[in-house]
Amino acid sequence: MNYKSDFIQLSIPNLSGNEICYVNDAIKTGWVSSVGEYVLKFENAVCSYIKAKKAAVCQSGTAGLHLSLIVLGIKKNDEVIVPTVSFIATVNPVKYVGAFPVFMDCDDSFCMDVVKLKKFLEEECIFDGRIVKNKVSKRRIKAIIVVHVFGNMKNMCELLNIAKFYNLKIIEDAAEALGSFYKEGKLKGKYAGTMADIGVFSFNGNKIITTGGGGVVVSNNINLINQVKFLSTQAKKDSIYFIHDEIGFNYRMTNVQAAIGLAQIEQIENFIKVKTRNYNFYKECGVNLIPFNLRIRSNYWFYSYLTEERDDLINYLLKNKIQSRPLWFPIHLQKCYKKSQSYKIKKALWFWKRVINLPCSTNLSKDMVFKISTILKKFNKPLSF
Repeated sequence: MNYKSDFIQLSIPNLSGNEICYVNDAIKTGWVSSVGEYVLKFENAVCSYIKAKKAAVCQSGTAGLHLSLIVLGIKKNDEVIVPTVSFIATVNPVKYVGAFPVFMDCDDSFCMDVVKLKKFLEEECIFDGRIVKNKVSKRRIKAIIVVHVFGNMKNMCELLNIAKFYNLKIIEDAAEALGSFYKEGKLKGKYAGTMADIGVFSFNGNKIITTGGGGVVVSNNINLINQVKFLSTQAKKDSIYFIHDEIGFNYRMTNVQAAIGLAQIEQIENFIKVKTRNYNFYKECGVNLIPFNLRIRSNYWFYSYLTEERDDLINYLLKNKIQSRPLWFPIHLQKCYKKSQSYKIKKALWFWKRVINLPCSTNLSKDMVFKISTILKKFNKPLSF
């Protein structure tokens, strides 16, 4: 996909590096499935970049979340606290393992509202010093899935303290935040996905780097990643006699995908520079984008714009050959989750009615940003933020 047509898409891959070279090499070796040197090279490159101890690549971020829940011991009838502002794939794996989601509101960063989370645990739960139980459902709460939305980062220091006090596991869904890290504070230098028990990234086609489809699970707990890799390869205990003592999954990434991923991660810092430049240029052109947390070096994955005329603006931009999209429909309102428990969700609903994302690809030129900005300003006045 490229920008040769005059239609400006929201977020498309930038395959301008060594992708073809590495893929051709993988094909020449004959190792095109889930075994091959590029799988290991890509895992090592991810670890080196974000300073994690170990990684296991898989078929998707969703698969990574599923495996993470399993190895952290989340089981049938457990509860997991989740955000309502995210792509639904963040929450679906909770149901895969037979657990129940409890939905939390967002704050101004679109990430989980930690203040409300703390109040929920204090006021709506019973804690005996070891186990947290939901007063309403009587079920045990075992984990929190936090999402670093659009490349922003949650205040992980506060969240980690809450999790430690209540003996809860944390999964970082860092699907959108590869390359984001703290610039200051106690977590200075820490990358998204590396601070909790487990972190998960996605390499879908619209992410800052892509393998077409795919994901990776990372952790500083080597045993957890060993379990993830074991389960992702059908839990094969013996490679010769096909002995399987557990139920496993066919979740391993292919060598061809990993070859693309290696070429992509070689370019990630340049991608982030372009993302940052274009975000700032939108603002220079008078587009009032929602700001990112200044305490972090964001990867600026997606740009958000506030308007009282969301649907009309999306259609207006489309008529001008510009793709945009609304914020995800809140997950707790989705048909399959309407009966799930949610806690005082207000801000997420306000944002959903007013936020759209603007084109942000890494091959978006400044001329294109100027064109989008000019067309956008002719439509309406944005909301201030």
